[in-house]
Parts: sequence; C-alpha cells; structure tokens
Amino acid sequence: MTFQFKTNINCGGCIAKVTPFLDAEAKISSWEVDTENPDKILTVASDELSKGEIIEIVHAAGFEAREKKKKFGLF
Repeated sequence: MTFQFKTNINCGGCIAKVTPFLDAEAKISSWEVDTENPDKILTVASDELSKGEIIEIVHAAGFEAREKKKKFGLF
C-alpha cells in the first residue's frame, strides 16, 4: 500500500535528518520526498504500517506529516 503525506521536509538537509528514521523501519519498502511540490509530499510504500505509525516515525525525526487528502473531481 502507498501512503502520501504533506510534510515540512523541504530540503536535502531535512531529508538527511529523516532518512535514518525511515530507513530503520524494516516494514517500509520504499519512500521518497518530493521537495519540488509545494506540499513537500512524502510517499511511503508499506504493506504493514498504518498511516498513524508512519506519521509517528516522521514526528520522531522532528518533522510534521499529515495525510494528504485525495481530491475528487466531477465527471
């Protein structure tokens, strides 16, 4: 399952600080931060962790993360 979060991880230095926390979690298969996006989107792939658990890991690293709401359009 893939989760996306808005974060305040906004530069290479921030990514370097959060990397040990996310890399240490064996239940995360992959992750990346899009610092070019205005919402600094963190994408995490994990079949075992909940959104809340991922948010806790990011908070432990000293950063904020909140669930990115999906936008539904009319068709």
